Amino acid sequence: IRVRKGKARIINERCIDCGECIRVCPYHAKKAITDPFDSIYQYKYKIAIPAPSIYGQFKPSFSRNQILNALKALGFDHVYEVAKAAEIVSDATRKIIKKGEFKKPLISSACPAIVRLIQVRFPNLIDNILKLESPMEVAAKLVKNEVINKGSAQPHEIGVFFITPCAAKATSVKAPYEKEHSNVDGVISMKDIYIRMLNALDRPEKNEAIDIAGYEGIRWACPGGESAPLETDKFLVVDGIHNVITILEEIENDRLEDIYFVEALACTGGCLGGPLTIENPYVARKRLKK
Repeated sequence: IRVRKGKARIINERCIDCGECIRVCPYHAKKAITDPFDSIYQYKYKIAIPAPSIYGQFKPSFSRNQILNALKALGFDHVYEVAKAAEIVSDATRKIIKKGEFKKPLISSACPAIVRLIQVRFPNLIDNILKLESPMEVAAKLVKNEVINKGSAQPHEIGVFFITPCAAKATSVKAPYEKEHSNVDGVISMKDIYIRMLNALDRPEKNEAIDIAGYEGIRWACPGGESAPLETDKFLVVDGIHNVITILEEIENDRLEDIYFVEALACTGGCLGGPLTIENPYVARKRLKK
């Protein structure tokens, strides 16, 4: 950001959508651009894919199933957990590390702000980025195929909406960094949908069994959640954009030779600390564990 004519202006080509400006500005001058909730009605068949961090935003008295059903009650035809796709990505990462045929250390590609940071400031490390889709993209692809195969809707009738804790995901959908089109059709902020979900939780209509993810996928919302299932202790977890920069500098200077995998998260506290979340990240982490 540079101040020009008395206003703080974002330099687009250098912005990585980390959301730090949203978090620190005392005047709330910067806002994330996400899709309005009403944009779901552009599609005949509406699907919500919530990030695992959504479970930490509500009191532990509400089960995961209740939270997912509250989301469905807002007008979605189907809800699919991104946490389930996270388990699939964990499995694929585990296999890559076991093969050992990669440039060390591998850097997680799950946080789009970190991928963008590497592209803008550390281009020498682009080859270190894990060449796997993010759980958000995997979830969107899986659920679209599932709906099409069941005959519930045609491809052009399906709208998949990611419920996001951060602005970087919205940008990665509008401008994907490795392909022309994202599997996701829209991104809705957790802040924008929170009150609607609370109202739906207070007036439950039905409670279908929607939750399909296990603990391995759900803990991706916390720092270390992606690294824990990799069956190696040669990993490093770093959160907070300034801390990530120092670690990337270490990697660039070949000082992390004994590390196979780096889980780098732009937000302090991981996705639970995203600028579009509601709850304090430490409270949310406790709730998520419960």
